[in-house]
Amino acid sequence: MSQPAQSKAAADHAPRPSNRTGAAARTPFCGLIDAVLVEEPVHFAFAGSVVRDGAMAAWTWVSRDLCPDLISAQAIENGTLRAADLELVMAEILLRAKRALDKIDADNEAMRRFRAQLGREHAREELNVVMAALRARALLGKAQSFGKAVNAIGEDGALGVALQSMPLGDPQMAALMFHAAVGQIANPTRLIVAVVKLSGNAKEASLARNGFSPLIDACLAHAQNQLHNLQMAGPFADIDLVCRSLDRFHRLVRALSGYVEFERGSRATQVLSNVTKLVSDRVEPRLKEVVTDLNQAMRRPREGADRIDNDRMLAAINGVYLLSAVRDCRDSLALNAVFDQAWSQTGQALELHIQRNLDVMRQMPGDAATGLRLDAAIKMAEIRFNAEYAETLKRARIAAERRG
Repeated sequence: MSQPAQSKAAADHAPRPSNRTGAAARTPFCGLIDAVLVEEPVHFAFAGSVVRDGAMAAWTWVSRDLCPDLISAQAIENGTLRAADLELVMAEILLRAKRALDKIDADNEAMRRFRAQLGREHAREELNVVMAALRARALLGKAQSFGKAVNAIGEDGALGVALQSMPLGDPQMAALMFHAAVGQIANPTRLIVAVVKLSGNAKEASLARNGFSPLIDACLAHAQNQLHNLQMAGPFADIDLVCRSLDRFHRLVRALSGYVEFERGSRATQVLSNVTKLVSDRVEPRLKEVVTDLNQAMRRPREGADRIDNDRMLAAINGVYLLSAVRDCRDSLALNAVFDQAWSQTGQALELHIQRNLDVMRQMPGDAATGLRLDAAIKMAEIRFNAEYAETLKRARIAAERRG
């Protein structure tokens, strides 16, 4: 990155370097538009959100090429540039961006060079969202506060009144506001039910006439945004994060598919179908490995001293947790056949291994490896079956040790 001279505004307000060196460089526009950022992969674009990489490209263009005299490159590199610094020059930034984009829009060759410069095919469309978000930056925080407040509103009537405060007559503004709000709402179904009541019926066209299409898009965008969390390679994958993302995806999809009458062939229908398939395709391979991981973790080595393979045991436990999460979300996924097989076979395998290890425990009471396998198997049984069954197994284990 080039090192232009620092502007007085940015230099005077830059604090001393901190341990968060480079944080601002990794955060587009110092976090001012974080409420509408989504992560790759993004297969479907929406007016209320922009992919982080696109926002980062826009930030680089603005700070390096458009406003090097207003934004301190040194402060960006040091991680000392603050949102308050940008606020001082934001009006000029937006004015320069508008002028530059007007020139680019009027010249096909300039547009081609601009896209090549940013290295993104949809750079111009992404910039529309970024600039709109910057203009609405003061309202994004309020939209997030609105989303948090929705969680505490008990009456549907009060929720309907609150929804009507949204800028429904301005589709771009409504898209940004709804995206920021939905990210804070624990139960999106309440919001969808409220707009259905306000619209008079559940048809997609009716919701669109009343200005609520941006809410549907926001739910779809947040559902798609769960994809980047579904990383399940290796024994140390963050299964807790995966399960939370599946639950969030389920809540968003259930709110839409359960209460909105989508038109056949509409964009929302296509997005919902494709995103459901994308999420299911990420989960399916891991579901097919659950029984294999369980069997390998619970078996005694054929050769050498008996020991626990901790990596395999962790993979087995994680797999059962994932299986339980998919069971709770299966209505929003396309995994019925794979899930049914994995669910049934996991139950059978657990019962078999528990019985075998109880038999070993009776023969060799106090055997450490067998005890660890039983502990893990009982934990998995609690997840796969229920807590009462797990308690029964714990008593069986104690009885087996005494009998031995």
